[in-house]
Amino acid sequence: MPTPPSRLKAGGRAFAHIAQYHPELTALRRDLHAHPELGFEEIYTGNRVKEALKVCGVDEIHDGIGRTGIVAVIRGRSTSSGSMIGLRADMDALPLAEHNDFAWKSCKQGLMHGCGHDGHTAMLVGAARYLAETRNFDGTAVLVFQPGEEGYAGARVMMEDGLFDRFPVQAIYAMHNWPAMKPGTIGLNSGAMMAAADRITIEITGRGGHGAHAYQTVDVVLVAAHIITAAQSIVSRNVRPIESAVVSLCAMQAGDLGAFSVLPGSATLVGTVRTFDPRVQEMVEKRLKELCSAVALGFGATATVHYERMYPATINTESEALFAGDVAQALVGADNVVRDLEPSMGAEDFAFMLQSRPGAYLRLGQGTGASGSALHNSRYDFNDEVLPLGAALHAGLIEQGMPLAMP
Repeated sequence: MPTPPSRLKAGGRAFAHIAQYHPELTALRRDLHAHPELGFEEIYTGNRVKEALKVCGVDEIHDGIGRTGIVAVIRGRSTSSGSMIGLRADMDALPLAEHNDFAWKSCKQGLMHGCGHDGHTAMLVGAARYLAETRNFDGTAVLVFQPGEEGYAGARVMMEDGLFDRFPVQAIYAMHNWPAMKPGTIGLNSGAMMAAADRITIEITGRGGHGAHAYQTVDVVLVAAHIITAAQSIVSRNVRPIESAVVSLCAMQAGDLGAFSVLPGSATLVGTVRTFDPRVQEMVEKRLKELCSAVALGFGATATVHYERMYPATINTESEALFAGDVAQALVGADNVVRDLEPSMGAEDFAFMLQSRPGAYLRLGQGTGASGSALHNSRYDFNDEVLPLGAALHAGLIEQGMPLAMP
């Protein structure tokens, strides 16, 4: 299917330049969409990225960082400033069956790009091509193609593998498509963009027995029901209204559906906690452990809470967020930049990079498209119309962050 010309308008040399190879970026994005890969399995994706980067003419390509991560290095017309800025895109897909019917739908059963990482990768390749062709900056651009964002903490793995030791950037930026915002808009704020994501597992032990003789048992299903109800009081009665937290118990396993008259001896609850403030996070963990233990004890059972801190909150640093907002404004105009974007209770492993380096995480509006679907939906598809805009935004962060000296 031919690529329709983008209807989006934006200012600046970078956007006009990148728009010329919009068809190539679309073809790359759709090819990646058709070949989704999970975290640390991005072999096809990585090879396509490396092929594209070679064509772009970047100065260096480093692979195998964080297992399947790739880093491209592009030096500006001058490097006398000694500046180094990083740009990051995630590459992995989701374990989700796709229900679209277009030509580039997933060719792998049970896997799909349901979050737009195919688009993020293509946009960063677009920025690489422009930056390598023009080199209108003084410093070094480091382009990070990261594996395993969807639950594998690929950002942390790349850092543990020496990412910032080998490429000591002074700041790093990333963006994510956002169906809730219309195409041609960009959003961010100068603080929390995404919540911390923690996993909770509650193991309840009682005494099983015959459903007809429940008085001889310690009923873990009953205990689980009381814990589920009581857990909902943690946020409403312990977290200040001006702060935010979510406690969700999302799954329960106990007994056998075929054994209708057997009370099980154990049950497991699994869920998630989302917070922005580490103090709130610590309080929620403490209250969960206290509450579950006390509720279970009241019924003669025991409950153990395993609390796993997976991703920290994604917190933009103030000066970098202000700068990124200015870059976005120069590209799409002040009316199309939301500088006080409401944070999301979702999570993002770019948070690990922002714990180590100043930087900012941005939202690139893309609308819900023809399918009307949001992220992580089986009918989601990235909006190819915004590819040149996202690539130009990446490029602007480099050019304006490391400007060439005036002659």
